[in-house]
Amino acid sequence: MISRVLVPMDDSEMAERALEYALEAHPDAEITVLHIVGEPSPMMGEAIGLSLEDNFEDAAEKQASEVLDRAREIAEAYEKEIRTDVGWGKPAKVIINRAEDFDTVVVGSHGGSLAERLFVGNVAQTVFRRSPVPVTVVR
Repeated sequence: MISRVLVPMDDSEMAERALEYALEAHPDAEITVLHIVGEPSPMMGEAIGLSLEDNFEDAAEKQASEVLDRAREIAEAYEKEIRTDVGWGKPAKVIINRAEDFDTVVVGSHGGSLAERLFVGNVAQTVFRRSPVPVTVVR
């Protein structure tokens, strides 16, 4: 029985679909939505700005609040409470490292801009291949 589900979420439609799927498929499970703030790089302007903040964790939380607020709205439509968390680093690596604390991961098939997918890589594919727990990829 699946009792703990991890749903990585960015601001994409696919991530929202993944959360909706998790809420429908695992109605009795504890669902945690994880938003990852990337490491600073030339492609990630917001992450560079965060690295200059006095307290990057607070700044990351603020940046993630819009995505996590949207996740809570979706969960409310299903009359379900969710947990939220913010990670820092390379998205696939953070998700894989956190996955061992869950029974399954539900991830959107893709997200972010075309440039991010080309340079950062396909997070869903990496998570699917390397996760220590089963992964459901939602399209």
